[in-house]
Amino acid sequence: MTTSSDSPPDEVMCQCSGTTRAEIQKYFERGMNIEEISQWSGALSGCGGCEWDIADFIKLLSAQKDGSV
Repeated sequence: MTTSSDSPPDEVMCQCSGTTRAEIQKYFERGMNIEEISQWSGALSGCGGCEWDIADFIKLLSAQKDGSV
């Protein structure tokens, strides 16, 4: 998986829950942190294989929000 902003929004980031990049971004834009995103989406609650990809994506979204990217 990639974390760049040019990845498709329908890319599944968490295979266990089927959570897409767009869903994670939607929750982030609502002000949720990674734990809240996990609770609402089911992401990060299975095998753990998506942990780093989602964390990196959240960092990218934070940087974009702050104007760092």
